[in-house]
Amino acid sequence: MSDPNFSRQEPELTSKKCVPCAAGTKPKTEAEIGKLLKDLPGWQYEKGEIVKTFTFKNYSEVVPFVNAVAWIANRENHHPEIEFGYKTCRVRYSTHAIGGLSDNDFICAAKIDRLL
Repeated sequence: MSDPNFSRQEPELTSKKCVPCAAGTKPKTEAEIGKLLKDLPGWQYEKGEIVKTFTFKNYSEVVPFVNAVAWIANRENHHPEIEFGYKTCRVRYSTHAIGGLSDNDFICAAKIDRLL
């Protein structure tokens, strides 16, 4: 069951902290995911994850971004899959503990978007 106090508005997402999923937490439904993604431009739902590819001018801009994403992940204790190259960084979130997406994935996505 989803948290009725969870807001889908980005300013509130960025002010939330990730919390471990309680036993029995169910993954977000496709309808819930669709509503949450409306507040996260550029993020897409693919194969049970939310995914976004960020584009930069060059490698010198990509690496600091990757480090900032890693800092957010460590601070929130919720870690994405990160792939990066010369001008791009692809970030993928899901919550392995529940086998799908949780509030934590959307909180972290909003915080990453706020970096830019």
